[in-house]
Amino acid sequence: MTPPLPELTTRMRDIFGLVVEAYLERGQPIGSKALTGAVNLSPASIRSVLAELEERGLLTHPHTSAGRLPTETGLRLFVDGIMQSHLPSVEERAAIERQVRDRPLEEALANATAALSGLSACAGVVVAPKIERRLRQLAFVPLGPGQALAVVVGEDGSVENRMVALPPGLTAAALAEIANFVTARLAGLTLAEAEGRLRQEIRERREALDAAAAELVATGLAEWREDGPQRPVLIVRGQANLLDEAAALDLERVRKLLDELEDRQEIVRLLEGAREGEGCRIFIGSENRMFALSGSSVIAAPYRGAEGKVVGVVGVIGPTRLNYARIVPMVDYTAQALTRLMG
Repeated sequence: MTPPLPELTTRMRDIFGLVVEAYLERGQPIGSKALTGAVNLSPASIRSVLAELEERGLLTHPHTSAGRLPTETGLRLFVDGIMQSHLPSVEERAAIERQVRDRPLEEALANATAALSGLSACAGVVVAPKIERRLRQLAFVPLGPGQALAVVVGEDGSVENRMVALPPGLTAAALAEIANFVTARLAGLTLAEAEGRLRQEIRERREALDAAAAELVATGLAEWREDGPQRPVLIVRGQANLLDEAAALDLERVRKLLDELEDRQEIVRLLEGAREGEGCRIFIGSENRMFALSGSSVIAAPYRGAEGKVVGVVGVIGPTRLNYARIVPMVDYTAQALTRLMG
């Protein structure tokens, strides 16, 4: 359990804050000698304070180093009680606004996520409102007798793969023909509109389409339309930012984080926890089950629609060694920008 701030003396708070700030800046342990120029204490007194902070569970030290690092408990104490946040600069606010203002919603969400990723040097994430996708392309990959993989590409760049059972006698040529028809004639339509148009073509036989193939696709469009809104859309940008110089010192942690980022549904469930409340939620390391293995942090904030209801969440995912004081207000500002867009 995190000790309350009043239990820490002024001397302990000062030294603890210096250790955390040095860790967030450089990602390395800091020892008593490095602190002597920052506080008016002897190295022996500093070592005594560091030992006390370690006993309280706020600091730890690697076996190979005499320096100290903050624990996850220590980081939580720093973020909640000591950290002084810095508002985004004029340039940072302008960079976010440029990517959001006067743009279609899907483009604005993707752009805002990319901008937040670039400014924070983390992976940017956003849970988009449940909106009906529009088709861009349909393709089929035959997998063997009676089975194929349907590949549906949305206008927002989303890709969904589904296994489909083929009726007897349906040929690969017929599948290719109906896929080409959907891509050429139904692109830009919602799934509901595409299904309706295709069924009309089946009824009127204005196109020389294979009836079985056309019915297979029309049924598939209906199913995708019905269950699509049940799956929130997650946009992730900037995973490459996680591969910085510091990552070379901890490649196993980064590999685990990249693996975790592949589990889109689990990320959505985690981010949904930020829907409650007005501002940012911060999950540090093992505080969230999903990123416990990689020891990563998540900073996320909700954004709202025209009626003031929360419709999505935006945030960043990165190592626990984040510049929380800078990134927390940046995530909050991005959420506010998206709220203005939706309003």
